[in-house]
Amino acid sequence: MTFAVHGLPVARGIAIGRAVLVVSSRIDVAHYFIKPEEIETEIDRVRTARNAVAEELVKLQANVAQMGPNDAPHELAALLEVHQMLLQDEALSGGVKHWISERLYNAEWALTTQLEIIARQFDEMEDAYLRERKADLEQVVERLLHRMKGTAAVLAPSPPRRKRAAAADDDSDNDDPTAGDGIDVPLVLIAHDLSPADMLQFKKSVFAGFVTDVGGRTSHTAIVARSMDIPAVVGARTASQLVRQDDWVIIDGDAGVVIVDPSPIILAEYGFKQRQGDLERGRLARLRHKPAVTLDGQRVELLANIEMPEDTAGAVKAGAVGVGLFRSEFLFMGRESSTRQTRLPDEEEQYQAYKRAVEGMQGMPVTIRTIDVGADKPLDSKSANKQEHLNPALGLRAIRWSLADPAMFLTQLRAILRAAAHGEIHLLIPMLAHASEIRQTLSLIDFARTELDNRGVVHGQVKLGAMIEIPAAALTLRIFLKHFDFLSIGTNDLIQYTLAIDRADESVAHLYDPAHPAVLRLVADTITECRRQGKGVSVCGEMAGDVAFTRLLLGLGLRSFSMHPSRILAVKQEVLRADTGKLEAWAKSVLESDDPAATMAG
Repeated sequence: MTFAVHGLPVARGIAIGRAVLVVSSRIDVAHYFIKPEEIETEIDRVRTARNAVAEELVKLQANVAQMGPNDAPHELAALLEVHQMLLQDEALSGGVKHWISERLYNAEWALTTQLEIIARQFDEMEDAYLRERKADLEQVVERLLHRMKGTAAVLAPSPPRRKRAAAADDDSDNDDPTAGDGIDVPLVLIAHDLSPADMLQFKKSVFAGFVTDVGGRTSHTAIVARSMDIPAVVGARTASQLVRQDDWVIIDGDAGVVIVDPSPIILAEYGFKQRQGDLERGRLARLRHKPAVTLDGQRVELLANIEMPEDTAGAVKAGAVGVGLFRSEFLFMGRESSTRQTRLPDEEEQYQAYKRAVEGMQGMPVTIRTIDVGADKPLDSKSANKQEHLNPALGLRAIRWSLADPAMFLTQLRAILRAAAHGEIHLLIPMLAHASEIRQTLSLIDFARTELDNRGVVHGQVKLGAMIEIPAAALTLRIFLKHFDFLSIGTNDLIQYTLAIDRADESVAHLYDPAHPAVLRLVADTITECRRQGKGVSVCGEMAGDVAFTRLLLGLGLRSFSMHPSRILAVKQEVLRADTGKLEAWAKSVLESDDPAATMAG
């Protein structure tokens, strides 16, 4: 039966494919794809864990048998017997083998996937006793996962597209719009939530789109989704509970709608929309090598936001004239060992990464933002759990985190300065608000230079910039412009802090408003003051890549936009159609309006 789930659109376009569920577990479970040659190794890991758990249960049963009836009621012995039966059940082991062999899931992912499928079968049983056995199954799987913890194979970056011919789990009554032997079937990812580190791993995959139950338009999960240039919907509430493994799903990234088990008519309609989108992208591609110059001759700088050095290839392909934001924190994420310790990248590893980014941009400038962790970007799962009862957006994050760990910060600064010997690098500091933070930061940058000089290590000069993402910073620009060569407006956090809205919380997402008069005033004043003092200024938040704001930002005097590479051509089209002389008066009227959004649309 066809039904729809509504959420927030965060990455445009249409995706049609089979659902791949990332199922939540009470313990942390890694989700990644293995290589074909690792199939037997992963199956052996499950088999070894199953044998170990079986031995545990046998010992427990023996202990129970030795106890008196007052110490161990007969129900306990019966329960252990049920656990043994569930552990040996072919439905569990056979299903796990299927997900490992056919989908190349790692063992833990395969276990939680099969648990979700069997658990739903228990939920549908009429007998109350049998329904309650779902809890026993969950306990058995938890035992297996605990046994397997710390024995994960090496992550492999390239998952396969699932071939229709090899799909043993297809429903015969579910029409396949791409049926036919050997035809690739697109996959779409469905999850309750995905951390930035998870997203970075899946970024290397072939998913056609994704959906999460939670998240907002500018949560970092959404931001990475846009960088993947695939349709995505977040804040879809119960999508991961309603969608089943292998359901056919349509993701409408324009409307924020997820259609499950679509009828042939709906499939045909969205297939047409998908082709129209492909044609539009083809038309925009013709602008790739055209300079971004307005009708009245104003040259506009269109830069790219990236997460990893390898993203520079996409930035160059999209026609970016540099990197306006390299989110260096992604180099630090997802690095937990089996002992749950986080191994941070050392100076040499960071230096090589920054150098690759510089070389990848082929002589164009690269702006590297120092590590910004905290809030919706925990460094590891331990940090994420620790933050559950705090307000991480207002806590130890970004530059506060760096200043609290000078050794780590100096390591990053030395690596960036060394990479600057290979090309033009701009160093960007996030979340500054106090003059004391500025002084500490500049002092550490000087100290990093001194350390390199003392070691006789070659390094280069960098332009220094600060993020304007806290209202306090936007209201004290005079202090910032004394010390920095340029400013970069991070509209995502600026909106969040100005309006007191958690940008990762879908329950207040409707209040997150880039067109709020207070937000626009802070943005406009920052641009005006920078231009007055002859300092560079750019917008690197999501507003820069939103074509609804391109004309307004141009009218306010902005000439440098940094965005996801996938948005560059659409924004360039708006720039080529704009006359900044005519937009200035209009932009002023928007600022003075009580309802800027209505004025912009009018």
